[in-house]
Amino acid sequence: MSFLDNAKWQSNISLNGWVKGGGGDAPVLEPATGKELAKSGRANVADVAKAAAVAVEAQKEWAALPFTARAAIMRKAGQLFLDNAEEISDWIIRESGGIPPKAGLEIHVASEECFEAAAIASHPTGEILRSEQPRLSFSRRVPAGVVGVISPFNFPLILSIRSVAPALALGNAVILKPDPRTAVCGGVALARVFEEAGVPAGVFSVLPGGADVGEALVTDPRVRVIAFTGSTTAGRAVGSLAAQHLKRVHLELGGNNALIIMDDVDIEKAASIGAFGSFMHQGQICMTTGRHIVHEKIAGAYAEALSAHADHLPVGDPASGQVALGPLIDAKQRDRVHSMVTETVKAGATLAAGGTFEELFYRPTVLTNVPRNAPAYCDEVFGPVAPIVSYSSIEEAVALASDTPYGLSLGILSGDGLRALEIASRIPTGAIHINDQTVGDEAVIPFGGTGSSGNGSRMGGMANLDAYTETQWVTAQSDLAIYPF
Repeated sequence: MSFLDNAKWQSNISLNGWVKGGGGDAPVLEPATGKELAKSGRANVADVAKAAAVAVEAQKEWAALPFTARAAIMRKAGQLFLDNAEEISDWIIRESGGIPPKAGLEIHVASEECFEAAAIASHPTGEILRSEQPRLSFSRRVPAGVVGVISPFNFPLILSIRSVAPALALGNAVILKPDPRTAVCGGVALARVFEEAGVPAGVFSVLPGGADVGEALVTDPRVRVIAFTGSTTAGRAVGSLAAQHLKRVHLELGGNNALIIMDDVDIEKAASIGAFGSFMHQGQICMTTGRHIVHEKIAGAYAEALSAHADHLPVGDPASGQVALGPLIDAKQRDRVHSMVTETVKAGATLAAGGTFEELFYRPTVLTNVPRNAPAYCDEVFGPVAPIVSYSSIEEAVALASDTPYGLSLGILSGDGLRALEIASRIPTGAIHINDQTVGDEAVIPFGGTGSSGNGSRMGGMANLDAYTETQWVTAQSDLAIYPF
């Protein structure tokens, strides 16, 4: 029997065991072929209420366990990802359209997130505070209670586990709503891992479903924290709804990230870096390099080199293991990408490479002479598109990189790394990568952006302590207090 045994989860949701969801079931489709891989269960609004009610009670016993017990479960979960890497990777490849190295990265990060979560369970929970009164005064962290996680399709395992693991380790119950397009690798896989690792029933539920399920999760009063990863448009709606319910919300949203390329770089190496930044996983990453800002002295040569990389990258079924890019997630996303490319060309840009597709397979695309008001330059494309603009001075480069409502990730390529770091300090962003492209994540770092990219670095590393706990102030004294009343 395989780890992801269809007989156990197919057509079911994980809610205090594997049960039929109120939304029935739906096919799990392979974007590369259109083939139905399985059927996954679908939750409805009533299932959210059921999961929240169960979670409130289950969380109490879970939080009362010694931290060492929760840490041991997290370590076992991390090892289960590694032990079952081949099977889980196959689902990532076929369900999300990622190439094998991308699937391997997801497995690696998922295991590391669990190991780091195990470590965070043993961190100090508070501090002794000074007091004017003759009493003990201290602060302590306590679990928030029930945490809701809403995750997207592009890196379904990483973008689920990075909230689920630390929230569980710190004593919370968690309800996960994965994108229904990646319900298995972004939901079922986690449910099976934590089930086998020993998380008690009811502490962790997985409810694939539509926007109505996400809305119910945000509005349910028993769910005290929401961790949302997705588009800026959806994030604004989630943030607004959560605020109405006085609920803490962590928003990790879109990006239109700049890669500044200075005139003292090795052009071939820079083009390789830029190609990876724009084309990895078909550009379907919030940290994708969305704007190549190149010094005018080398802009032509860089565009030529980047176009050569784009022309030589094979695109096709990632299950074959012979391609660099797989399919876009669905036809709606493909049509959006192509519309942005064609509108940008109509606005005056030159199509230097790509700009064509077959079914869901979109060729890596390079655009030069891009007007700064064109859609592929101004907006997040979420496809394999690399717009290039040139600059003449550092001040202009800083202005171009800063001229965006987003603030997620920034890369600067330069022969002088310290100079590049000084330049980067003038550009508002959540992450800075000197002599590297804009895509990067590790379990130990605080992740997030500003502006339209979210509400700050609220996830990852030590930031998880603030994200998934509440801070209490406690005082204690030996005798009853005396007052003049």
